[in-house]
Amino acid sequence: MLDKHFKLTEHNTSVKTEAIAGVTTFLTMAYIIFVNPSILSEAGMDYGAVFVATCLAAAVGCLIMGLWANYPIAQAPGMGLNAFFTYGVVLGMGYTWEAALGAVFLSGFCFFLLSVFKIREWIIHSIPLSLRLGIAAGIGLFLAMIALKNAGIVVSNPATYVALGDLSEPAAIYALLGFFAITAMAYLRITGAVMIGILGVTVLAMILGHNQYGGLMSMPPSIAPTFMALDLAGALDVAMLSVIFAFLFVDLFDTSGTLVGVAHKGGLLDKDGKLPRLGRAMMADSGASMAGAVLGTSTTTSYIESTAGIASGGRTGLTAVVVAAMFLISLFFAPLAGSIPAYATAGALLYVAVLMAGSLAHANWDDPTDAAPVLIAALAMPLTFSIAEGIALGFISYAAIKTLSGRFRDLNPAVVVLAILFVLKFLFLD
Repeated sequence: MLDKHFKLTEHNTSVKTEAIAGVTTFLTMAYIIFVNPSILSEAGMDYGAVFVATCLAAAVGCLIMGLWANYPIAQAPGMGLNAFFTYGVVLGMGYTWEAALGAVFLSGFCFFLLSVFKIREWIIHSIPLSLRLGIAAGIGLFLAMIALKNAGIVVSNPATYVALGDLSEPAAIYALLGFFAITAMAYLRITGAVMIGILGVTVLAMILGHNQYGGLMSMPPSIAPTFMALDLAGALDVAMLSVIFAFLFVDLFDTSGTLVGVAHKGGLLDKDGKLPRLGRAMMADSGASMAGAVLGTSTTTSYIESTAGIASGGRTGLTAVVVAAMFLISLFFAPLAGSIPAYATAGALLYVAVLMAGSLAHANWDDPTDAAPVLIAALAMPLTFSIAEGIALGFISYAAIKTLSGRFRDLNPAVVVLAILFVLKFLFLD
C-alpha cells in the first residue's frame, strides 16, 4: 500500500530509507517547537497553547505535503514570519495577536487562490531577483537583531539608539556559547546541531543554577487559549493590508525558493527543470498556514532543512509523513519546551540569521541600481524592526532608482504598481 501510494519503487527508495530521512529532517528543524512559543508568547499568547499549535500546524502541513503532493518536504511555522508577527505587528504596530492571526489566515487564503488560479508563477517572475535577495537577507538581519536584544547583547541607548550590553551577564554568555556551539556543529555536519545547541545551553544553565527544570513529559497543554481565536474583522483594517501582503509575499517566495531548492537537491525536477505537482505543493503550504492560524500560530511554510532528509535518501512524501508523526509525538514534551529560556533560543536565532543573510552573496554588487535596493531592503528590516516596512522601502527604492537611471524598461507593471501603493501608504496611512 505504501509503495503504491508514495511510488517508493519508482523513486528507488524504501520504507526504512524514508523513515530515516524523516527523523533526520525532524531533528534539524525541531528547534521550532522551542523557538516559536518563546517568540509568540511575547505577543501575549499562551505559551502552552502555542506549543501545541506549533506541533499540530507542522503535522498538518507535513501530512498534506506528504500524502497529497508526495514530496519529502517538511513544513512548520516559519522563522522570520513569527518574529514579524510578534515584534512587527503586535508590539510594533499595536494590533492584537488575534487580529494578527486573522492576517495570517487571510494571507494563507490569498496564497491558496494564487495557487488555484496559477497566478503564482507570474508574481514570482515579476519580482526582481535583487529584491528577493534583499528581503531574504533583511529577514535574517531582523532575526539577528531580535536574538541580540533577547540575550541582552544589544541594548537601547538614548544617544546612539543601540549600544553593547553587559557581556558578563549569564544571558549574554549562554547565548554566545550556544551560537558558537551551533555554528561549529553545523560546520562539522552534526545532525540536529541547532536543537542540540538549544538543549545543551538549557541543561548547562540548569546545572549552574541559572535555569529551572520543569520536567520532561506530560499530557499536552490545552490549546483552548488560541484555538479559533483569530479576529478576521480586525485583520480587514485598511492599515493591515501591508501586513497581509508581507505575510503573503514572504511566504510565497520562501516556499517557492525552498521547493525548487530542495527538489533540485533530490533530483525531483523534470527534464525541463520544473517541479511537477507544484500547484499541490503550494496549496499544501497555504492550507497549512490557514490551519495554523485557526490553531493559533503564525504562518506555516516549507523548511529548507528538508534537504537534510533528502541527503539521507528521502525521495517521497513518506518522509514528510514521518516528520508529521515526530511532531505529534513532541506534543508530550511540553514541560521540556517550557524549560527552554530565551537566551537558549537566541543563539539558534542568530545562527538562522547567518544562513538567511547569505543571500547577499548572490546580489549583483557591480550594478548600483540593483545593489542599492538590496541594501535598503536588508537594512530597513532590522532598523525599522519591521519586515513589512523593509519590503515597502525595497520596492520604492528599486522603482525610483531604475527610473532616475533611465532604466525604466527594467521595471514591470507589478513592481511599479506595488511601489506606488507603498508610497501612498506612507503618505496617507502612516
